Amino acid sequence: MKQRPNHLRYQGRELPRPDEELVDQGLGFDLGTLFDRRRVLALFGAGAAAAGLAACSNGNGSTADAATGDAATGSSGGLTEIPDETAGPYPGDGSNGPDVLEQSGIVRSDLRSSFGTGSATAEGVPMTLELTILDLAHDNAAFNDVAVYVWHCDRGGNYSMYASGLEDENYLRGVQIADADGKVKFTSIFPACYSGRWPHIHFEVYPDQDSITDSTKAIATSQVALPASVCQQVYKQSGYQQSVQNLSRVSLDSDNVFGDDGGKHQLGTVTGGIKKGLQVSLKVPVDTGTKPTGGSAPQGGGGPGGAPGGAPPSGAPTGAPPSGAPSRGAS
Repeated sequence: MKQRPNHLRYQGRELPRPDEELVDQGLGFDLGTLFDRRRVLALFGAGAAAAGLAACSNGNGSTADAATGDAATGSSGGLTEIPDETAGPYPGDGSNGPDVLEQSGIVRSDLRSSFGTGSATAEGVPMTLELTILDLAHDNAAFNDVAVYVWHCDRGGNYSMYASGLEDENYLRGVQIADADGKVKFTSIFPACYSGRWPHIHFEVYPDQDSITDSTKAIATSQVALPASVCQQVYKQSGYQQSVQNLSRVSLDSDNVFGDDGGKHQLGTVTGGIKKGLQVSLKVPVDTGTKPTGGSAPQGGGGPGGAPGGAPPSGAPTGAPPSGAPSRGAS
C-alpha cells in the first residue's frame, strides 16, 4: 500500500506536492531527506565515539595511569642465565642470623603483613611481582615445582627481622611454588630506594619446597632491578620521600650489584598504575648445569651505617645492624 501524507509537513518541512504520495515529492525533497538522515547518523557516530573514549578514561582526563619499564633480554636476543647476585646482609634465610624459611606460613602469596607472632603490615604503593622460572638445562622449559623465596625492604628502606623495632616482624618475605608454566606471583608494595643501592627485589630459587630450610641448596640467587621512570613516579607518593634523594645519587651503571651490565638481564617490565597497583614481571632463566655463585655480600658501596660490601660492621651481632645504626644496608 502506498504511503500518503496525513499532514502538509514531513519531518518539519513543508511538502512541495501535498496531493502526491510521499515518495513523489520530487528530487529536491528527497535530497533534503537524505541529508538529514546522514547528519543524524553522523551525530550518532560522534556520540558513540565520545562514549567509547569516556569508557576508556580513568576519570581524571587520562586514558592511562601506568608507567612501564623495559624488558630484560639476552645480548643475543635469546635467553641468558640470570646473573648470580648477593643475598645481602638481611636475607632472613638462616645464612646471616634469623631464618624465616623455618617458620610455618612462609609459603604465601601476599607478603604485605607479618605472620605468626608478627602483627605489622607494610604500607606503600601496591605491587604484584610475577617471576617466570625457566630451565636452561632442559631447552628453556618451564621450571615447575621449584620454590621461589622473595624478600625486599619496605617504603622506609627497612628490612623486617633485622631493622630496629622490626626484629619480631617478617613482612615482605614469602615463598611460592612455581606452577606448570614456571610462574610464581606475589602481592606486595613497591620498595624504597635506600642510600647506596638501586631499587631492587631479592629472590632465591630452590629445587623444591623441602629444600628451602637450607640456604646452601639454592640453585639461583639474584635480584630484580626496577625501572627508573617507575621509581620516579612512585617516590612522589607519601611515605617515600627519602627515596627521592637516594635515587638521584645512584644509577644502574654505578650500582654495586647491577653495575657490571646495567642490570640488562634483571630489569623488570612494569605495567599498571600508581592508584590501582603496579605489576612487575621478569623471566628468570636458571641453569642447573652451572655452580651457583650468589649469596655473598657485595663488595663496596655499603649502606648508611654499613661496612663496605653491605655486611654489618666488625663486632656487630651477626645478622643485625649495630645498635643505633640505621637499619638499611647494601643489599
